[in-house]
Amino acid sequence: MKQTPKVNYQLILDKTIKDNTAKGITPSLLLHSCCAPCSSYVLEYLTKYFDITIFYYNPNISPESEYRHRVSEQKRLISEMCPQVKFLEGRYDPERFYEIAKGLENEPERGKRCLKCYRLRLEESAVKASAYNFDYFTTTLSISPQKDSAILNLIGAEVSEQFGIPYLYSDFKKRGGYQRSIELSAEYELYRQNFCGCVFSKAQAQKQEQEKSSDGKNTSG
Repeated sequence: MKQTPKVNYQLILDKTIKDNTAKGITPSLLLHSCCAPCSSYVLEYLTKYFDITIFYYNPNISPESEYRHRVSEQKRLISEMCPQVKFLEGRYDPERFYEIAKGLENEPERGKRCLKCYRLRLEESAVKASAYNFDYFTTTLSISPQKDSAILNLIGAEVSEQFGIPYLYSDFKKRGGYQRSIELSAEYELYRQNFCGCVFSKAQAQKQEQEKSSDGKNTSG
């Protein structure tokens, strides 16, 4: 993947919103959501400027009970916080995730496996956005401090060109977005998880917790 100069994607989003507002239009946006907590601030922010449909497509999440719990939380957040937002659930096909992760099981978080996972979800979002004639598509993923917004936006641009549907550039962690998502998660009592959803990230999170616990025991007393 080619490297690009550092870009302030928040400023690009600002300009897009300003231009659309000046034209007096409210574009339709297919917003891929990774989970309810991450979508909370994004929905609070963007519902003023876009006609939003949440697209829940996350085949990386396992087991299925975890996936269903997160879907339920996403629906609950929408109904309680912004009932005007529509919801579209993608197909739950974990085998598709395991196919792209093959050979990359031991990659660290933010490594090659994650890049393929981002692309998988953004490509499916673009397909749906094109099929339903949305004006834009984007993802909530950039709100996480663990996600590189430059890489996400670069993938979004490539997918946009591939499928012929405009990508809404963004970096939702800017301007306190991540902190606000934490506040909203507490306000709506949302289920917050300490791993992205896949078995590999869960194993890494558990390992880190064990290491912290072990360090605490070694330094205590």
